[in-house]
Amino acid sequence: MSFRMPAEWAEHERCLMAWPTRPDLWGRVLDDVRAEHAAVARAIAEFEPVTVVALPGQGEQARELCGDGVEVVEMPIDDSWFRDSGPIFVLGEDGERAGVDFRFNAWGGKHHPWDADDRISGLLLEHLDVARIASSMILEGGSVTVDGEGTLITTEQCLLHPNRNPDLTREQIEDELKARLGVTTVIWLPYGGLEDTETDGHVDGVCAFVAPGKVVVQLPEDPEHPDYVRMRANRAVLENVVDAKGRRLEIVDIPQSVFVEVDGRTTEVGYLNFYIANGGVVVPVGGVPEQDEGALAVLASAFPDRKVVGVPTRTVAWGGGGIHCITQQVPRA
Repeated sequence: MSFRMPAEWAEHERCLMAWPTRPDLWGRVLDDVRAEHAAVARAIAEFEPVTVVALPGQGEQARELCGDGVEVVEMPIDDSWFRDSGPIFVLGEDGERAGVDFRFNAWGGKHHPWDADDRISGLLLEHLDVARIASSMILEGGSVTVDGEGTLITTEQCLLHPNRNPDLTREQIEDELKARLGVTTVIWLPYGGLEDTETDGHVDGVCAFVAPGKVVVQLPEDPEHPDYVRMRANRAVLENVVDAKGRRLEIVDIPQSVFVEVDGRTTEVGYLNFYIANGGVVVPVGGVPEQDEGALAVLASAFPDRKVVGVPTRTVAWGGGGIHCITQQVPRA
């Protein structure tokens, strides 16, 4: 049976999240990031069911902060980035659901240990009673965005990095994406974020499909922004390609950017790292009204039929990600 990864705007059964647990990453902001995860879970629960996975012994705290509207289950995990360590769900032609279990190595071995996160996809699929499709390729969900109609966008900066799959050529990586996710066209952007050293340039920080034939891209308007030139190079690629259906892409720019101070370090909160829920879009914001409101307005125009909600996630950004990074949708079978 052939499977394909549906677009994120397809109907969801639920959203999966994980409870922050790694003390060597979060240190003295651990309580802050847990509060932000809980706020994100509650915001998404207004649109669809949410299941939060907590380390055994930490479930009660997660339940208390997330509230009664969020399910909490306990499983062994190393970290809280389910977009990358969780399964990528695919659907068969008859609607049958499966989960692709790619290998996970903590973004090229950046955090130890990661063995529990490498196993969590299989445990989640067993818990959800969803068939498992194994892949030996290392891949994080934040490194790809799909339109559900055969097109996938990724970045060379991440997928071709030697700390992921050094024995695979670009063509072999592309073949595995096509085989496991059911895509026929792969569009390679040259760049992720320059300062995204945690993920080595995931696409969900710079570009996302929002509808068939339509993408939003990060395009900072400040010439001093570290990605000013790089994001224009990405946009030039998108202007000159066609998708799997032969369409030119409609491009929506997010020019806003916001830098905040967290625990003494300057951090950029990425508006593009949003989660598309059933009837809604949950967006990271930095607590800077002018920039926040401008970015939310751009996304509201890109999603005219969904409610766009901003949730402050400064500490999540400080840890290396955004709302998309800490979520994983489970499509309805």
